[in-house]
Amino acid sequence: MLVFSDHLLDQLAPIPAMATVAAATRKLRIGTFVLNNDLRHPAVLAQDLATLDVLSEGRLEIGIGAGWNRPEYVAAGIPMEAPGSRVGRMEESIQILKGLFAGEPFSFSGKHYTITAMEGRPRPVQLPHPPFLVGGGGRRVLGIGARQAQIVGLAPRTGGAGGPDIASAMLPATEEKVGWIREAAGRRIGEIEINTYPGLGSPQITDDDRPALEELSAKLRSRFGVELGVDELRASPHVFIGTTDNLVEKLLHLRESLGISSVMTGPIDALAPVVERLAGT
Repeated sequence: MLVFSDHLLDQLAPIPAMATVAAATRKLRIGTFVLNNDLRHPAVLAQDLATLDVLSEGRLEIGIGAGWNRPEYVAAGIPMEAPGSRVGRMEESIQILKGLFAGEPFSFSGKHYTITAMEGRPRPVQLPHPPFLVGGGGRRVLGIGARQAQIVGLAPRTGGAGGPDIASAMLPATEEKVGWIREAAGRRIGEIEINTYPGLGSPQITDDDRPALEELSAKLRSRFGVELGVDELRASPHVFIGTTDNLVEKLLHLRESLGISSVMTGPIDALAPVVERLAGT
């Protein structure tokens, strides 16, 4: 699966990029990691996403988030409201997207959006809708994902200054987050994939992980003022640095102990030997 981020930065816009990839491939799934809900009205987004699912013959996955990158909001003149408001808008958007994907006249009246007898067209190929991925680091967002999404993504919490709370990307905090997901999901926990990604540094296959982990520790200390040891980073579900054997073992352990069965690998070739070893397991 190939995923695209969604930022008003020096990158390709995700929706036309996914359309191009879909046209050039036959089996590769496409998705977003993740759409910033504040950049598009859900009625417009529903048509765009349904069109992508039709053009790709059912290969779309929808990652959606509440938005977090303040400089983009400032540069574009988009008001960046409090986290609670942004998360509330995202939750309403997911409900609207699902309603418009259903192919019947749909109405919705919420705090942030109103839809009146709108019939979503085209209908997506994947019914009742393409898979959703919702991720975050806080209990509320993870609860929304557990109730609404097919994939729930683990991420660091937002810190007090707006940046990531790096400690929340370590193993103990991740165990707590998985507990929140299981509690919110209830009986549907068996239908959910839990996702992680290498959010603290580029993945790397190396025969000696210590120098790379020490370098990562120094970078995190310099940028965020946090002290993390090599062993903490090695165990983090957001750090993938080590030998192929060790990374295979780590991913299998994360699946068995925490139910993490979906992993964004970062650059396409970074963990190719690990992916090859795990294929079909």
